[in-house]
Order: sequence, then C-alpha cells, then structure tokens
Amino acid sequence: MPLWLSEADVRAVLSMEDALAATGAALAAFSSAEVCQPVRTAIELRPRAFFALMPAFQAQHAILGAKLVSVIPENAARGLATHLAAISLFDTETGQLLAVMDGRWITEVRTAAASALSTRELARQNAAVLAILGSGVQARSHLRALQLVREFREVRVWSPTAEHVRLFAEEMGSPVKAAASAEAAVRGADVVVIATSSVTPAIDDRWVSGGAHVIAIGACRPSQREIDPALVARARLVVDSREAAWQESGDVVQGIAEGRFTRDHARLEMGEILAGREPGRLGGEVTLFKSLGLAIEDVAAAALAYRRAKEAGRGIQVEL
Repeated sequence: MPLWLSEADVRAVLSMEDALAATGAALAAFSSAEVCQPVRTAIELRPRAFFALMPAFQAQHAILGAKLVSVIPENAARGLATHLAAISLFDTETGQLLAVMDGRWITEVRTAAASALSTRELARQNAAVLAILGSGVQARSHLRALQLVREFREVRVWSPTAEHVRLFAEEMGSPVKAAASAEAAVRGADVVVIATSSVTPAIDDRWVSGGAHVIAIGACRPSQREIDPALVARARLVVDSREAAWQESGDVVQGIAEGRFTRDHARLEMGEILAGREPGRLGGEVTLFKSLGLAIEDVAAAALAYRRAKEAGRGIQVEL
C-alpha cells in the first residue's frame, strides 16, 4: 500500500542540509545525462497563475516520480501558500505507487538549496553582504540555506510592503536589517537574491557591483521577467536546465528575441559545475544563476524523504 506523507511528516525527515546534498546530486546527474526529464508541462489558468506537471526518472538510483504544482499568487491574500504541490513516487520495476506526499516543503527547501549551491560555487569566497529582495517563504528559506555556505556579516532585506520587511527582520534577527529600497539593498552587496513574485524587472543592472553573484528564482514563464535585461546580458549566466531556460524563462527567451544575446549565453548548467566539468567563479565577473526548478530535484528529495519516513515509521499506509 502507498505511504501518505503530510507536510509535517516531510519536514520531520528532510532538513535543509539533506536538501543541499540531494539537490546537488540531482543537478549533477541531470547535467550528466543520467536523468530522463522533459521540460515541465504548464497550463495557464489566468495571468500569473498556472498548474504544471513535472515528471522525472533516474535509473541509477531507481527514482521515478512526478510533482503536480500550482502557482496561484492570489493565495497570499487568502492566507494560503502561493505554491502548492503534491509529489508521487513509483516503483521503477513494477510501476506501483509507493508514496504520495506534500510537495510544498520540498519545493521550498530544494529551491533554496540550489541557490545555496550556486552561491558556494559562484560567489566570491569572502562574500560578506547579502541582499534579499522579498520577505516571504523563499526569502526565509534562502537566508537559512545561504548561511550554510557563506558567513554574512550583513543581510539587507527589502520588499514592497514595509511592514513585511520589519517583521522579517525582527523574526530572523541579527545580522538582518531592513533596507529603505531595492537599490539600497543591492548596491555593494556580494550576493543578491531575487525572491519576489514580480513579473517585471525587480533589479537594475546599474545597482549590481562587479564580482557580485545574483540569484533569480521566479518569473518562470516566457512572458515574465524579473531581471533587468542588461544584467542578464552582462553576467556570466548559469541555468539549471538550458532546454528549460530556452523555453520557459522570459529573462532568457525575451533577451534572445530582442537580439541581446544568443542561446549560447544560457548554455552553462549548474550541474556541469557541480560535476566538475565546468569551472565555478572565474574572476571578477558578475555571475547570475537563473533557477527554474527541475523535477529531478523534487523527486530525488521526495525519494529521500520516503526512505527516511519508512525508517522512522512516519506516515499513513493507504489503500487505493
């Protein structure tokens, strides 16, 4: 019988450190052609809201599954998470359903884990100032994750709602400080995280210092942008999947259409760096990690949560 795991179950068995390890292995495997995974199928529900299917298979570790995810920005006003998901795992030999679990927590931590891995590989070793644009779920998870790979003496946070920023700074404590504007947060920062729901550029190229590392985790539809096009063109761009970037990322798709750069500008994958086939930071360049999120990240983390939950006796066996 399949195992049903709630968000509480998944949280209990999957830490941020676990997500870092699982996500790193998943990205390296994906860029080493060890994963069978199509670009996600998305159904547009209305402007900015969509429902998507994300399947993945990795024969080497007998991982097979799929995530169903909805992105509904209006949920914030309803007191609900804007990103909701369920992940199903299957036996690779029989095709039997092994588990169904909440995917919201996994989405949260694997996204932050991928960003932390990019920071480890692409940010300067002495990076000490972190800027976060946004004050929601991903802002919180990114702060926790990035602090595992760099020691920041200053963390500047900004979002459009001043009260949210104030509460975030109070909750997270030192060294987090509220910034007066997005520009004030970004100027002089060594690492910049764009964790907003914006579908138009939230960052200006002129604010970003040479040698900075920028992480962008939103705007995952071709019609959306979250980065100044000049910054995308200027930076050494790293993606999680080149095929996905060429199809899904408005920051890439629109930049190519406008003649700012070619597809080759978005060829370097994070997994190639993690696998040791491509170098990380080269010098004083601005680096940009455009993270769209891969199914194998979700499914690999879910497989780990499933094994841990079985060992711990968590979850409910259900009969379909």
